[in-house]
Amino acid sequence: MALTRSYKHTIAERAQRDPEFAQALLDEAATLFLNGEPEMARIILRDLVNATVGFEELAKETAKPSKSLHRMLSAKGNPSMDNLAAIFAVIRATLGVDMEVHVVRAH
Repeated sequence: MALTRSYKHTIAERAQRDPEFAQALLDEAATLFLNGEPEMARIILRDLVNATVGFEELAKETAKPSKSLHRMLSAKGNPSMDNLAAIFAVIRATLGVDMEVHVVRAH
């Protein structure tokens, strides 16, 4: 039988050792939110939080209970825009990145 491991462990390890990969995950989560795919965006954010800041530190930084943050970033979560902005701000600060939105018109 082949040995397997959870993709979440692989993602977490890569995000911890490869800052560009972590930034790409953050970019992908933001893009998914803006393109109307919030469920996938929340899952990516959840994995990124686990790989970087962690939910306990995120709870301290956002003044939100850890359990609430876990629920917000679940597939069925429904974070408010204020909570989402706070989560993105903490992750951006942790990764040391800024974000810009560029609009491309559909033809």
